[in-house]
Amino acid sequence: MPPDKPHWLHLYQEVVTSGLCTGCSGCIIACPHDVLKYDDTGGVYRPWKVEEDGGPEDCTHGQRGCTMCTRACPRFREWETEIDEFLFGRARREDELSGVSEDVVLARATDPEVAAAGQDGGLVSALLIWALEHDVIDAALVSALEGGAGSWKAVPAVARTRAEVLATAGSRYTYSANPLAYPAAVEGGAERIALVGMSCQASVPPVMAARKTGKVARRLALSIGLLCSKTFDDAIFEELFEARYGLTRADIAKINIKGVFQIWTNDGAYHEVPLKEGHAWTRQGCKLCPDFAAEHADISTGGIGAFGDWTLAVVRTDKGRQVLDGMLADGVVETRPGSDDPGALALLDRLSRASRRRWPESAVPAPRRIPVTA
Repeated sequence: MPPDKPHWLHLYQEVVTSGLCTGCSGCIIACPHDVLKYDDTGGVYRPWKVEEDGGPEDCTHGQRGCTMCTRACPRFREWETEIDEFLFGRARREDELSGVSEDVVLARATDPEVAAAGQDGGLVSALLIWALEHDVIDAALVSALEGGAGSWKAVPAVARTRAEVLATAGSRYTYSANPLAYPAAVEGGAERIALVGMSCQASVPPVMAARKTGKVARRLALSIGLLCSKTFDDAIFEELFEARYGLTRADIAKINIKGVFQIWTNDGAYHEVPLKEGHAWTRQGCKLCPDFAAEHADISTGGIGAFGDWTLAVVRTDKGRQVLDGMLADGVVETRPGSDDPGALALLDRLSRASRRRWPESAVPAPRRIPVTA
């Protein structure tokens, strides 16, 4: 193949089997031939190709010129530079440790029901509800709990209403490839779709737009990123929480991470599990990921500050600013300056720097150009 026509063969060799693949599933929803599938069994979390049309390591469609899977991959070749240039019109400066941004604020939902259902102030839930009710989006790709509360098995889902947003609110800390809900959203008639996902997933909409993946890129209208240093394999529930601490899935009401696993159970009790005990269950796709801060989302969000009922929000694009301004004007959120929590800002940079150390020197150099020492 000519060098300007990379396809599945190159993606398979350079990303899927090299350790760079995060399992975001962008390549799968972009594939127009339905030959790519997803394996989330046994801690795998990565795409695979059917035996037909070239076998698992090659693709006859790619040999004939289809490049959609490589266009959709947020870890393929010069991904970071391409997205920065597309979103911001420039390369990032060396002092932008957590990516290019317009503003950093602390935000929370003003509706008590939304704040209570969400995580760390309910900003993401409030944002999705506002966007749905103000004709900004038709649907959102989120994660849900398979079988409902108590299962703690995270699966991709579509939210189209306030009730569905609230039902899927909260953090999981295991991996759900939320872009996989895209076909269901389109089947339901959605043309403007928000994606809520970890940093790797939040890069899918802009990399698709930058590389022109057609209808899929045009439909992904809003990217909401979740600050993420790692996710854990689903086996952590049985092998750590239950085996060592007697906390079964069915017993757990809520989970948060604030230096430790904070676990609330249905009987109202609170438990802590040292975070270092979970390292053995770190998902393989997270081990080389350089992006803690969801650096290519329209708005990046996370509960890393001193105030547990406020979300740290990094506004990155004009689109993100328009949405937040609209929410403020309607009174559905309240904000305060990010500088009110200097510890959170310092932690944002520190964790961003730590994540960048993961990116291998054997890969393209851009993700390691930011200084990784204080």
